[in-house]
Amino acid sequence: MLHPQRILVLAPHTDDGELGCGGTIARFCREGREVWYAAFCLCSRTLPEGYAPDTLEKECRKATALLGIRPDHLILFNYEVRELPQFRQQLLEELLQLNKKISPDMVLLPAVSDVHQDHQVIHQEGLRAFKNTTFAGYELPWNNYSFRTNFFIRLAAEELDKKTAALKEYRSQAGRNYMQEDFIRSLSRVRGVQCNSDYAEAFEIYKLIS
Repeated sequence: MLHPQRILVLAPHTDDGELGCGGTIARFCREGREVWYAAFCLCSRTLPEGYAPDTLEKECRKATALLGIRPDHLILFNYEVRELPQFRQQLLEELLQLNKKISPDMVLLPAVSDVHQDHQVIHQEGLRAFKNTTFAGYELPWNNYSFRTNFFIRLAAEELDKKTAALKEYRSQAGRNYMQEDFIRSLSRVRGVQCNSDYAEAFEIYKLIS
């Protein structure tokens, strides 16, 4: 059975990790495991009108704290949204530094089939930087044209509650259909049925090291 003790979540944008594996983060934190979260874009240029440029940074800090991540385990970069492909080598260097600093035994990152260009870069460079680590792709169905559900993490009701509460901190993103609580709960229920649990999150495993 997989028992990672030091987990790193890679989020191209500030809310991606909460959307893809927020329940898993809450579970790992509850179990006393060391969870780190690195987000690469603060997306200030794509905020709805009327929001301050640092809105998503503040929302991310509140959301990850609700899940149980320590403030000093949250790492925020400030690349521009949709421009990560231009900085591939620089991002690889950032990821290699994270590997050296944190030395995670599990990395969670966007899935290989994710069509968003920023997500693709973090996936590809993440695999290179953490090639000697267990890593798995989290599910963002609106971006995934295919997804192999070959790994499930069961969630308790309170862990799903923490995920939905964390996502509600992203008030600037509340209008997006994938941020709606009924969708989040329905997907968790579907994944739970697939692994004989009330709720779960699904992943693609790319490398498993024990």
